[in-house]
Amino acid sequence: MMDHPVVRMGLVGFGAAGQAFLPAIGKHLGYELVAIAEPVARLREGLQQRLDVALYDSLEALLQHPNLDAVYLATPTELHASQVVLCAQRGKHVLVEKPMATGLPDAHAMVTAAEQAQVVLLVGHSHSFDRPVQAMGDIIASGELGRVRMVNTWCFTDWMYRPRRADELDVAKGGGVTFRQGAHQFDILRWLCAAQVRSVKARAFDFDPERSSVGAHTVFLDFDNGAAATAVYSGYAGLSSMDLGFPISEWGFAQAPEERPWARKLQVALDPQQERLAKEKRAVHAIPDQAPFQPFFGLTVVHCEKGDIRQTPTGLRISTAMGARELEVPNDLSPRDLVLMEFHDAISGRKAAVHDGRWGLATLAVCEAVIASSASGREVLLSADFKR
Repeated sequence: MMDHPVVRMGLVGFGAAGQAFLPAIGKHLGYELVAIAEPVARLREGLQQRLDVALYDSLEALLQHPNLDAVYLATPTELHASQVVLCAQRGKHVLVEKPMATGLPDAHAMVTAAEQAQVVLLVGHSHSFDRPVQAMGDIIASGELGRVRMVNTWCFTDWMYRPRRADELDVAKGGGVTFRQGAHQFDILRWLCAAQVRSVKARAFDFDPERSSVGAHTVFLDFDNGAAATAVYSGYAGLSSMDLGFPISEWGFAQAPEERPWARKLQVALDPQQERLAKEKRAVHAIPDQAPFQPFFGLTVVHCEKGDIRQTPTGLRISTAMGARELEVPNDLSPRDLVLMEFHDAISGRKAAVHDGRWGLATLAVCEAVIASSASGREVLLSADFKR
């Protein structure tokens, strides 16, 4: 018998992110998927044949579903603020994709609405939920390697040349590499450094005027506890993160260079409608539920006073003056499994959420500081209001 309630979940948006959560929701005994809202009629028709759940054409309609407890919003970033506020006003707990909003005022409104309604607001997934990253955090917290002093993370992909909706490339709408991929990196660094970000110094880049957006960045983070961190990302399909150590993809699959579906440019000139359709097609297999190896969102290296830590295909390598050892990390739970565990624990009162609305607000503040620092050429000090 379960000692915690079953959370009746509604899902809004059935793109890659929404589809990726289906297996995790199905595996967790504490959830029941009861409804999906998808505005595209063609996608709803396909869902009727696949899933035994109620289908709606909008969030507003889904919120009328009887006995609904929580909503997962896998919708465009520009919709997050109004949708989270509406869900909170209806007394529903909310899991929202990153980035949590297009700007800090909207993010503040989301946090305020959730806190006033006394509902859980969780932001994720991000790769800070990856089991090796979690294990790194546990080692740091144990103190066995002394204090964390530096963390560096580098990720190189073809993000800019994958099929995209227009808003995904529009920085004003929370698009581009810094908001959509940097959010993963900054979550990882904040999780591992275990302190508030004091300041940000960064450069963000737009290399391709024919595919214009922020597609790369180099970021330096200074933390209140004296730790320092860097985040480097390029989404221009040149060097791959898999060339840095071992050929394991973002979601944990071995992938030789000749097997990578990368192209320096989109293989065909797509109009916006064609690109949306290509994105829908890719979404079906974009994020697998299981993989033979640990996920590898670039290379993250932790430097503590008494030793260093980095990922391996099956876990971590811990190196000290006394030698090195391998730590195998369990691969039985996906990052999205861990998101839902944190969300459920918070809803049932078993454990407070870490990646809550205020955590998401602080990560968004870092994203905005990167853009501001790049534009001004100056270090940006973060307000205490944007720390967590």
